[in-house]
Amino acid sequence: MVRSRSVSPSRRPTNVTLPAQLLEEAKSLDLNISQACEQGLKSAIASIRAQQWLSENRASLEASRQYVEENGLPLADYRKF
Repeated sequence: MVRSRSVSPSRRPTNVTLPAQLLEEAKSLDLNISQACEQGLKSAIASIRAQQWLSENRASLEASRQYVEENGLPLADYRKF
């Protein structure tokens, strides 16, 4: 009897093309390639989202920086340190 691998409905199989040497090294280290790809993809997505956020909020961040430069920190008089 042949068992088919079940895939969770929230997960989808996909094909990934990798350099042969990289794939061989990963296999020799008993690395779970699916997990490594998932971690790398999550990291890449987080990096792009952070870049997008900075880009979208650049004007506000610059205005805040300029305000502090010209007026000092808000409530600075109440700081104990």
